[in-house]
Amino acid sequence: MPASARRLISNMIDDLKEERDELALQVHLGKQEAKSELKRLSKKLNELNQRSEPLKDAVEESGEDVWVALQLLGDEIKEGYQRIRKSLS
Repeated sequence: MPASARRLISNMIDDLKEERDELALQVHLGKQEAKSELKRLSKKLNELNQRSEPLKDAVEESGEDVWVALQLLGDEIKEGYQRIRKSLS
């Protein structure tokens, strides 16, 4: 997998972690539903982070399939964070 793809994955995970941490502060005194959703999405973010580790050594062909799957998981987490943010408004 090209270094640029690895960098994109790393940046995506860092951005998601930052958003999760910001939301955690907002949710601290917020709605129980938002707390539950944040907990569920945090588990998914941990899964994404763990699944991205093998990509560091993956060959380009197999890495591409994994990259697409990780991107989809990242998008799902991001959309979940947006739902939480909206519910707190």
